[in-house]
Amino acid sequence: MPNGEPLRYVALGDSQTEGLGDGDPAHPRGWADRLAERLTTVDPEVTYANLAVRGRLAGEVRGEQLAPALALRPHLVTVVAGVNDLIRPRFDAAEVAGHLEAMFAALTAAGARVATLTFPDVGKIAPIARPLRSRVFQLNDRIRVAAARHGVVVAETASHAVSTDPRLWSADRLHASPLGHERIAAAVAHALGLPGSDDGWTLPLHPPVDPAGWRILGAELRWAGTFLGPWLMRRLLGRSSGDGRTAKRPTLLPVRPTG
Repeated sequence: MPNGEPLRYVALGDSQTEGLGDGDPAHPRGWADRLAERLTTVDPEVTYANLAVRGRLAGEVRGEQLAPALALRPHLVTVVAGVNDLIRPRFDAAEVAGHLEAMFAALTAAGARVATLTFPDVGKIAPIARPLRSRVFQLNDRIRVAAARHGVVVAETASHAVSTDPRLWSADRLHASPLGHERIAAAVAHALGLPGSDDGWTLPLHPPVDPAGWRILGAELRWAGTFLGPWLMRRLLGRSSGDGRTAKRPTLLPVRPTG
């Protein structure tokens, strides 16, 4: 951590880092906000910027957010992107990981400490997404290799069964729930070795009652109609949930813990 000046934290990414699923969709909170609040225990004067925008691909995160992040001269940066690429027909794990590694390289070269995370098995979160599992595994492997090359801290959320517990995910199964965002923040804090952090985020929740098979089928059909259908329509029309949107916190501001 820096000596003699307030800690500067900058978050780069897409909707997960923006915070969708955690509170008001127009003004979400999210794991990066929660991590920033945890950083006040290290430095009460910490300042925080969140450049993430929903719907962004990894290449767009690199093209739109990297230069502004570097201009803020951050001490700590989180970079989480690639999920929007995973669900595109022409996914290329090497290309996506290349964008992530370019960000890792530029930020660490500028003296920032960088953290990222691995993605959970989407097939266990939404059964209809099982064909994407191999893509997730490929990307996670490449993230680990790229992170190791540049000394980037990795929160291994993919390695723990609790990461696919449905209670950690919102109704759309694409974004973490408030509890899920809290677990992600705790995972990154633990990977960074922040004071007071531990591996409690890896612990399972109380086992839920397994629903009957017909209820599972009904839930899948409702999810497909409510969330998958509109998403596919946006893709067919060449639209994104982030069209016309800008970063929610583009400048470094003081952090006020919510308690």
